[in-house]
Amino acid sequence: MLDDSLQYRLFNLLYSKPDISQRTVANSLGISLGKTNYCLRALMEKGWIKVKEFSREGNKRAYSYILTPKGLEEKAKVTLRFLRRKMAEYEVLQREIEELRQEIEEVSS
Repeated sequence: MLDDSLQYRLFNLLYSKPDISQRTVANSLGISLGKTNYCLRALMEKGWIKVKEFSREGNKRAYSYILTPKGLEEKAKVTLRFLRRKMAEYEVLQREIEELRQEIEEVSS
């Protein structure tokens, strides 16, 4: 349920905005609030993030999601895997584009 793409985006979001609400995380990633909660709990159980509770205006509870040293290490690994996958996808697209260009040249000739 927590693939590299989602994990990459989640790590980046939490790293850049640790005080983000779960609802905002869900909206930013285009996933349900329940899935957001599941993903955050999974990261906590693995020791990749820790949660700090604090109070906001109106005595509302809020949380801060901090990447642990293990979490920062995993973020780097996920980023590398994500980059490799995107580069492979890019190479496939480049080949397809070149094949289409050749096909157009053959038809146009």
